[in-house]
Amino acid sequence: MSEPMRLDKRLVALIQCSRGEAQKYIEGGWVRVDGEIVDQPQFKVTSEEVALHTDATLAPIVPATILFHQPEGFDIEAPDAALSLITPQTRSADDNPGIRILKRHLARQRATVPLEAGATGLLVFSQDGRILRRLIDDASKNEQEYVVRVEGEMAAEGLDELNRPMTLDGWQLPSAKVSWQSDHSLRFALKNVRPGQIELMCDRVGLTVLSMLRIRIGRVSMGKLKPGEWRYLLSGTLF
Repeated sequence: MSEPMRLDKRLVALIQCSRGEAQKYIEGGWVRVDGEIVDQPQFKVTSEEVALHTDATLAPIVPATILFHQPEGFDIEAPDAALSLITPQTRSADDNPGIRILKRHLARQRATVPLEAGATGLLVFSQDGRILRRLIDDASKNEQEYVVRVEGEMAAEGLDELNRPMTLDGWQLPSAKVSWQSDHSLRFALKNVRPGQIELMCDRVGLTVLSMLRIRIGRVSMGKLKPGEWRYLLSGTLF
């Protein structure tokens, strides 16, 4: 049996490239070991078959942004906990098959816009500085959309009240656009959401919130993602 050898060193011998080029090919997900993508240059190989994809390129790896449908049971104060559910196995079957999953895509992801307390739905994680700035630094400009299931009897003209600015402790809350989605569900579209704002608004008009599902941030929708599933946000898409 041959001695174990670093994958990048094996690739250098295989295609006569530089060590730096070999590392870029590997980290870019262009190298397979016995048919499986390996993106770690230090990975040790012996007699395995190593192959470089025919479309391999040395172009830089584009930072990844991930859309995730957070299920029930996760603490919104620790959104990074949801990252443990983002694995190759939980990727949505409807995601763009042209994007290859790389380990570095799932590393150093940063959480962005938090959910309302008790809510489920769309979370966004990103490595892309432009998207992080848009979602964190410019958070007040991005409209969020929630579907809110409620119970109770809405006060007279309650829907009109929900669509007017409300105050809390003398401070005016951000205005919202609210409409009925069904007999027991309201649709809220609002910017610069204050913690607890949706529950407070519903309470003011005699309704109790049973559940909240965020389905959109800016122009990006959660789409058909099932709870616990994720997909990539296509490169070049901004909120």
